Amino acid sequence: MGVEGTLEYLSDLLSSVKRKKKKKQTQTVALKIRMDCEGCARKVKGVLSSVKGAKSVDVDLKQQKATVIGRVDPKKVLAAAKSTKKKVEMWPYVPYSLVANPYVSQAYDKKAPANHVRAVPPTATITETTMDDNYTSMFSDDNPNACSIM
Repeated sequence: MGVEGTLEYLSDLLSSVKRKKKKKQTQTVALKIRMDCEGCARKVKGVLSSVKGAKSVDVDLKQQKATVIGRVDPKKVLAAAKSTKKKVEMWPYVPYSLVANPYVSQAYDKKAPANHVRAVPPTATITETTMDDNYTSMFSDDNPNACSIM
């Protein structure tokens, strides 16, 4: 094995290093899926567990939530869930304590689980309506016609 054999060996070694695929990182994908009964939950669990790379699938019928853990692509999980003909969206809720302004109108959702609100951008602000402005001026000390009960 001369110089040419050594160079060929090294080039083969370097080219095999380039061919290795990077493994996807394990991630958790949470979906909000409209489910009515145990049959719907079983159907959703079966479809989501067939997604390539899914390690575990948890379906919570009460919260209308499905969680997939594994080396999966969130877009593929969402597409697989939509194939069940159910109303599907990415899990929109975050714990109440993680939101800067949980009282803004975009964060409130009647259907949210306990102690959760919709995820809103931190730039969301509380907007006052003209009705709120009227109440503020009605009870102002600058208003001579203000309430005299106090």
